[in-house]
Amino acid sequence: MAVTSARKDLTHLCRALKTPSLLTSIDRLSKRARDENWSHEEFLAACLERELSSRQTHGGDNRIKAARFPQLKTLEDFDFSYQRSIRKEVVAHLGALDFVEARDNVIFLGPPGTGKSHLAISLGVRACQAGHRVAFATAARWVDRLGEAHHKGLLHDELVRLGRTPLLIIDEVGYIPFEAEAANLFFQLVSSRYERASVIVTSKSLSDAGARCSGMRPLRPP
Repeated sequence: MAVTSARKDLTHLCRALKTPSLLTSIDRLSKRARDENWSHEEFLAACLERELSSRQTHGGDNRIKAARFPQLKTLEDFDFSYQRSIRKEVVAHLGALDFVEARDNVIFLGPPGTGKSHLAISLGVRACQAGHRVAFATAARWVDRLGEAHHKGLLHDELVRLGRTPLLIIDEVGYIPFEAEAANLFFQLVSSRYERASVIVTSKSLSDAGARCSGMRPLRPP
């Protein structure tokens, strides 16, 4: 009778605290606690760890969805044997996401088909999983978005809002020529984030990246 009453209390408390993952795991955790003679503190820690893990997983999924990646890629899936010019140790260093914490920038350069977008997306996905908000779009799409805000008189507000996103990914810089107004909008996007938040840029050449992203401080590999 006491066990049944306690189970009802736990069910009520889990629902009230909005911890559905813990609610579905409580029976399994309780059985394991009894079988292994856990202390009250050990049982409580296991419950909290289970809920924290669930929230981190779901939070990462939500951030990945909000980032609007065109497809999901991981660093583990990158084929270094195909693209031998890329150093594994540099990619591993980037994967630690220190550049996001330092508000530094990353630029991937190379012709089409060399894995630039794969690496950019992979780092973005990893950043989402680590708790950072990320936004992805091609350079052309970013310019369109800023142009819409500019014509509505909301450019400043849009730049401020984007400035709160720790990592912005700008794919395919230089693939489509920018008119003067578009180039100015793009420059404002990049310069507004200088030393405030991170940017990952992919481009086919250093000249294109430099022309579009003046004022960026690129990450220097170890």
